[in-house]
Amino acid sequence: GTQMDNTRQRAFTRLQRTLGQLRSGRYAESKVSRGATHPMLKLTEEVKSALSEDKPVVALESTIISHGMPYPQNVETARRVENMVRSNGAIPATIAILEGKIHVGLTPKQLETLGALGEKCRKCSRRDLALAVSQKANGATTVAATMYIASLAKIPVFVTGGIGGVHRGVEETLDISADLTELGRTSVAVVCAGAKSILDIPRTLEFLETQGVPVVAYQTNEFPAFFTPKSGCLAPLRLDSPKEIAKFLHAAGQLYLQNGAVIAVPVPKDQAGDAGLIKRTTTQALNEVIEKKIKGRDITPYLLDRINQLTGGHSLKANINLVLNNAKIGTKVAVELAKLRSPSL
Repeated sequence: GTQMDNTRQRAFTRLQRTLGQLRSGRYAESKVSRGATHPMLKLTEEVKSALSEDKPVVALESTIISHGMPYPQNVETARRVENMVRSNGAIPATIAILEGKIHVGLTPKQLETLGALGEKCRKCSRRDLALAVSQKANGATTVAATMYIASLAKIPVFVTGGIGGVHRGVEETLDISADLTELGRTSVAVVCAGAKSILDIPRTLEFLETQGVPVVAYQTNEFPAFFTPKSGCLAPLRLDSPKEIAKFLHAAGQLYLQNGAVIAVPVPKDQAGDAGLIKRTTTQALNEVIEKKIKGRDITPYLLDRINQLTGGHSLKANINLVLNNAKIGTKVAVELAKLRSPSL
């Protein structure tokens, strides 16, 4: 009765307040003093120091930890990715929500906590951020949410495994990842191994074009397909060095373009998945999704886990390899971009 109504009203008020704080921080971004951070973000001292000194920082997502791999392999991989960023000259900033606090950069203990929680963490896209904060929940950020938070923290380069996209059968489901619309409105470069191979890649590329998102393939003419370096789709743009990519991103910033960019890095051939095996197991897993009537945000974790099972761990190994490779190339881009933005570095 009345008590339940009061509880709902308080929850709604907290949600409205959180949305307002996020919104006001975003629109006031240009007025925030140099080196200042958004009041709702908790940065590690290492990340805060690097940003205040205009040193390169690379954003990393957390859904790949909680929902992309089993524990403890997820934590081991996350540490390897962070070490790859460090060894190539930048500071890693893994983004996640712990007890309602948005963290930009995690301590080793926090990383372990996130990995152990696994799928008990909420999978948070942009739409879920305010609710997770207002309810003091634990949340792992998707590509879309990580992009948004990275933009609040003024981190221009973000490394992930693969972006979401247009799902197969979209004509019936209208299932299109929020990653694509976020790329159309948030100025962060996403370094990835292309779109996940479980998706409709030609339609994903068409949607990105409509959103005004430049898609750059690194040292290849073909858009990569996550586990494998080839998708059969021609990449819209090609650049061949981290320095070229950084110059392109710098120019986009000077033009005040509000969209992001996809930097598609193919997994090295000797570390890629077997294309035939991936195709067969993906088809089987997609059929199971239809049979089991799996919907929405549960589709991608199910497919990745099932393909890993059907390939006997082959796809997970390729997944780890491609993330590490993306981290290496993405960090080199971030280092070159920092030089352009702050010539004294």
